[in-house]
Amino acid sequence: MTALGDAGDAGLEDAAHLVGVPDEFQRLWVPHRMTYIQAGPEPLREECPFCEAPQHPDEERLIVARGRTAYVLLNLFPYNSGHLLVCPYRHIATYDEATAEEVAEIGALTQTAMRVLRATSRCDGFNLGMNQGAVAGAGIDAHLHQHVVPRWNSDANFFPIIAKTKALPQLLGDVRNTVAAAWPV
Repeated sequence: MTALGDAGDAGLEDAAHLVGVPDEFQRLWVPHRMTYIQAGPEPLREECPFCEAPQHPDEERLIVARGRTAYVLLNLFPYNSGHLLVCPYRHIATYDEATAEEVAEIGALTQTAMRVLRATSRCDGFNLGMNQGAVAGAGIDAHLHQHVVPRWNSDANFFPIIAKTKALPQLLGDVRNTVAAAWPV
């Protein structure tokens, strides 16, 4: 019998013999993506995910720290492992709508996030930013959020440029647990 079977069995063969057999496909194992597949094409469509998240247990919504006016959670669609978002609890769209207390806490939580990510992941730098409004690239433009994206000297390669693919080496739950455990009380 050949690898494809013989004509008598219409090319079918016991799949157990094919496990790990190389073929022309390049596989990128990203098990964390099952979260998005199982949630459907537009999770949390009816509700603001940043208003909804704090109403649930931290582990369930990937929240790593809570403050008085703002909180920190992992991005469900990370650019890099450890991509955090700092959000005010209050549903506001732009930075100029934030109170002085919210601005101060967003800033303090962002600084702490950088320190924790540097300690836990040994990153070489960060991208920080707020995309305000859909025209500016905000995926969720109705609720202000600051991105804290850890960067490493070796994190840019041909995947994002050529294949529009990002390889993430850790599951979101594992990243959340590591960052939350390292967050100062």
